[in-house]
Amino acid sequence: MAVSKQTLAEIQAVAARYPSKQSAIIPALWAVQHEQGYVTDAAMREIAQALGLPPSLIEATASFYSMFLTKPEGRHDVVICVNAPCMLRGADEMKDYLERALGVRDGQTTPDGAVTWHSTIECLGACGGAPMMQVDHRFEENLTPERIDVIIDRLRKQPAAPLAPRHPLPGSPLKGEGEAHAKTAEPAKKPAGPRGRRSQA
Repeated sequence: MAVSKQTLAEIQAVAARYPSKQSAIIPALWAVQHEQGYVTDAAMREIAQALGLPPSLIEATASFYSMFLTKPEGRHDVVICVNAPCMLRGADEMKDYLERALGVRDGQTTPDGAVTWHSTIECLGACGGAPMMQVDHRFEENLTPERIDVIIDRLRKQPAAPLAPRHPLPGSPLKGEGEAHAKTAEPAKKPAGPRGRRSQA
């Protein structure tokens, strides 16, 4: 899928704000991921062409940061924390149970396309509710096998969480539209975790 002309225009507009176009790589990757859900090799080449940079530089940036997706994932994104505070309260057991309940390994997507799950040693910032996991950028705390079953059952039935209103890149031609969205969009109830999939409020 080709990157839209609108997104390419935004990327070029934000690149013009920096003395080095390399500074626009991360905003460009975000823009493409928001549009398409993930960043393909072809899209990385389009970003490189728009910025006048080597494709290898775009690829290196996308592969370095775990928040950028390079392949399709499930309708719902689940990240379970196995950092020390969660581990002390049974996170390893909950991770193992989640794997058995979903029937796929860490980093994989269920056959029905409902859920992609990952574990992370990076703290998600909800130690008081450990063990916990982040589901579509919202926290599910004090996990038990029973709670995990309820959450999975809900996710299998739900469509994909809607995208948050688009906030155009700084300096893009759509800045006014982004400001209007910012006034009406509801704030996220919980902070997003390290993977930073498509922004879903």
